[in-house]
Amino acid sequence: MDIMAHDLRQKSQDEFIRRGLRFSQMRLIALLDRKGQISSAAAQLGMTQSAASRLLSELEHTVGAKLYERHGRGVVLSEAGQAMARQALIILNQLDSAHQEISQIVDGARGQVRIGAVTGPSMQLVLPVIRELRENYPEIELSVLVDTSDKLAEALFSHNLDFYIGRLPEEVDAKSVTMRPLGVEPINMIARTGHPLCDKGPISIGECLDYDWVLQPVGAPMRRSIEAHLLANGFTLPRHVFVTTSPLLSLAIIADTDAVTPVARPVADFLHIDGRLGAAICQLPVRESIDVSPYSIIQRVTAVQPPPVERVLALIDREIKRRPEQFPEDLIGR
Repeated sequence: MDIMAHDLRQKSQDEFIRRGLRFSQMRLIALLDRKGQISSAAAQLGMTQSAASRLLSELEHTVGAKLYERHGRGVVLSEAGQAMARQALIILNQLDSAHQEISQIVDGARGQVRIGAVTGPSMQLVLPVIRELRENYPEIELSVLVDTSDKLAEALFSHNLDFYIGRLPEEVDAKSVTMRPLGVEPINMIARTGHPLCDKGPISIGECLDYDWVLQPVGAPMRRSIEAHLLANGFTLPRHVFVTTSPLLSLAIIADTDAVTPVARPVADFLHIDGRLGAAICQLPVRESIDVSPYSIIQRVTAVQPPPVERVLALIDREIKRRPEQFPEDLIGR
């Protein structure tokens, strides 16, 4: 009984198609409803009036109902004809929408793009691209994962990211990816506004060792860079360290204590110079220059990127070219 009911539903769903309904007939009946004359509708479709009359006759046979009546100044659609014209217009508009949507996908103006980034590039490159997409390509759905490079690489090879901006973990085979080097990531030390070191003038990073530190886990590139700099310059490592991968928790800790933390310079500028997220953060006047190891745009070597992803990559490339002081050409891979 259920199978018979299913077969009946399937039969009713495509009844007109099985009877031979054509798109030219739908276009004609939709135009006829608007024009009120067969000759006018036929002319717009580039056919003769006799050909149009024949199509309408075939359509009446297909739907099994009288669709129009002639009168002195043209034709008037019957109730069945009006219903057919109404539904035909809906179908034709849906096909136009499908064409537009597919064209946007092919042109890279619509679709889903999933990218990852470590913190610094997320501020420098991804944030401006988000603004650009919102303004000029609102049909591109962008999702962004900000995390450490090991987590981003894992997401990339799990096919949860199209590409990421970060570093290649040591355990990942370099032959499995393509990499476009972009540059190093400068580090700034930050603390709460009013911290004893904020207004002291130029200081050595060693003076920060008198306070608690908030750091990423052991082995994270930023932590390795900080620790290498301290040891290379004869300093000890921080005695009291709170470990977290959460930038938000790091900010909450330093805002409420005298702890200090290293962050990528774009993040420090965003928090301090732009005055965003409140005014509770200051950049410590550390005189040394400390950089994290270079980062790259990293993609799977087998990846064939769809047009929307290529569009976002092009926007990132444009943003890089706008910032020659931050992305010198001699450091950027081509």
